[in-house]
Amino acid sequence: MKMTREKIENHQICIYVFSLILGGVIGLSNESLATSLDWIISPLIAVLMYGMFAQIPFLKLGEAISNLKFIGSLLVGNFIAVPIIVWILTIIFPQSTPVLLGVYLVLLTPCIDYVIVFTQLGKGNEKLMLASTPILFVVQMILLPLYLWLFIGEDMVGIVHVEPFLEAFLLLIVAPLLIAVITQLWAKKKVLGERVLHSTAWLPVPFMALVLIAVVASQIGKVYSDFDVIVRVIPIYFLYLIITPFVSRLIAFIFKLDKDAGRALIFSIGTRNSLVVLPLALALPESWAKIAAAVIVTQTIVELMGELIYMKAVPNLILKDSPKNNMR
Repeated sequence: MKMTREKIENHQICIYVFSLILGGVIGLSNESLATSLDWIISPLIAVLMYGMFAQIPFLKLGEAISNLKFIGSLLVGNFIAVPIIVWILTIIFPQSTPVLLGVYLVLLTPCIDYVIVFTQLGKGNEKLMLASTPILFVVQMILLPLYLWLFIGEDMVGIVHVEPFLEAFLLLIVAPLLIAVITQLWAKKKVLGERVLHSTAWLPVPFMALVLIAVVASQIGKVYSDFDVIVRVIPIYFLYLIITPFVSRLIAFIFKLDKDAGRALIFSIGTRNSLVVLPLALALPESWAKIAAAVIVTQTIVELMGELIYMKAVPNLILKDSPKNNMR
């Protein structure tokens, strides 16, 4: 039976679940192999983003950038609603300061990379997400120190450095984006370029699977060794994933977004910057770094499982297709 791209995409949920399980098995059974996978996460994400970007018609991005309603809903959701939700959850489930720091680092920073892939897989408007990534990057860099100061105290302001965020933005967003644009321009002029562009459509699903395997395998050992601490933050992460889609749905209704933009908003607010903030946690004093990193890795694993549910629940339950293409 011939394997087609459509068949792979139709079975992507099963592929991703298998990838999560395989990553966990590798990480717990072969520590040396798992540790060696850590370096490959960023290159895999970069290829994944290139495959995703190559499918986006960039000539229409101007329309996405000019969508002020979506940008406004994105800012309100990520930088007003989310901090309130996180603050309430950490009051309900109090934690030690190192644990709180990991929770705040990961939940207060919206994702700027693979959220675009999940948005597309969840039938949202990925072009809007792509156009909004520079805005999300700048605003989270400005507000994260403020949030840490408000929630933890003045001593935390100095721990946030721009370099890990800037590096991730350039390597995981800008570079794949430029290469994708070059590929599209090449495809307009050369037959070979057209073939290369067509072949990039095969990249997202297998590379998402590889990212899942590498992330879980390389980081699950940290979660396992600190499980007595980690287990106390899991309810925060689960409740966050449950609450935010409905808060996002309300914000989308208030801003009168169409269903595709509303779905993009749900994925943006639900997906956090775990892979980018991990270097921030590792730069902390050693006694804090281990705990904060384990807390962040736990969020990654919980979120990845949640995204698999989101991909089906968002377009089929939370924000379904309707005859009228609006939120009212």
